[in-house]
Amino acid sequence: MGEIIAVMNQKGGCGKTTTVVNLATSIAAMGKAVLVVDMDPQANATTSFGINKTENKKTVYTALVNECSVQKATIPTKIENLFILPSNIDLSGIEVELSKETNYHIALKNLLEPIKDIFDYIIIDLPPSLGVITINSLIAADSVLIPIQAEYFALEGLADLMNTIKLVEKRLRSPTPIKGILLTLYDARTRLGREVYAELKKYFKDTEQIFKTVIPRNIRLAEAPSYGKPCIVYDPESKGAISYLKLAKELLEMDSGK
Repeated sequence: MGEIIAVMNQKGGCGKTTTVVNLATSIAAMGKAVLVVDMDPQANATTSFGINKTENKKTVYTALVNECSVQKATIPTKIENLFILPSNIDLSGIEVELSKETNYHIALKNLLEPIKDIFDYIIIDLPPSLGVITINSLIAADSVLIPIQAEYFALEGLADLMNTIKLVEKRLRSPTPIKGILLTLYDARTRLGREVYAELKKYFKDTEQIFKTVIPRNIRLAEAPSYGKPCIVYDPESKGAISYLKLAKELLEMDSGK
């Protein structure tokens, strides 16, 4: 059965979607079947794979409101082994739609259940906010991956993020363990970057929760989405692409050691 990983951070600009797109592509390149679930109404993960979000009519939203099956909404990307359940702006109305349902918080879990066995990994891209989408994604997920930008204010929001995860666990009795903390936009040449890394290790006394791989600040990672390609495809020799391949290898080795 595949593992569902929610990639979340309530703070924007932390490289969340970049991580989803490039980690998923890297895992797929290693021969694993991967599904990206775009749960952000901005649909940045969708467009990062060169998919036109305005033309695509079958999405995670239409599947959640039972206008089509999850199988019909799931489409292949141009990358072997990699599929996506795309999004568009319609998803912004899902809170109103799901609020009509008694068990609104398990809608995504129920949606993914029939296809979970098809994939080795299902990676969910969440919006930078707390709401029905985030609660649904946390309950559907087996684990959470948290990207944190190497800046001071990123650490300030970390406690709030951890409290959110614990609150969902307590109130809805749905534990979601942390897969790992990923430091992004890191520049080892700056004192701030090194200090944030040190504070992160201090905050998480169990350093095994922090990925050994760090993602550098890299122009190729920033450019790739405008070409509708993951950086792994756009410039596989770039530092950013190499880092995500290392992260994928670390994650797979972590899972094989369980």
